[in-house]
Amino acid sequence: MKLYGLKNCDTCRKALKSLQKAGREISFVDVRADGVPASELQRFYTEFGADLVNTRSTTWRGLNAAAREAEPLALLGEHPTLMKRPVIDAGGTLTLGWGKDTQAKYL
Repeated sequence: MKLYGLKNCDTCRKALKSLQKAGREISFVDVRADGVPASELQRFYTEFGADLVNTRSTTWRGLNAAAREAEPLALLGEHPTLMKRPVIDAGGTLTLGWGKDTQAKYL
């Protein structure tokens, strides 16, 4: 199981800790430090569409209007912290966020 997120994101830390406590073997990918391969970003975008872009983030608010109009994949490639987190890949099945539905699925 892979968890894509940020090491300083509270939600990602909660998800990682909960999954480890539940006995899950987790490989953590820090999207800022490690990056996300373009093929993975494409797969995430195919699965989640525009929901993958976190328009409530500090990074989003720092972008000018022209940058916000860029294609989502190009924007995520340039600013990986715009990705809504966490993205969890459990044997090819993807989930986005750490809501009650995702928690019920994995815990």
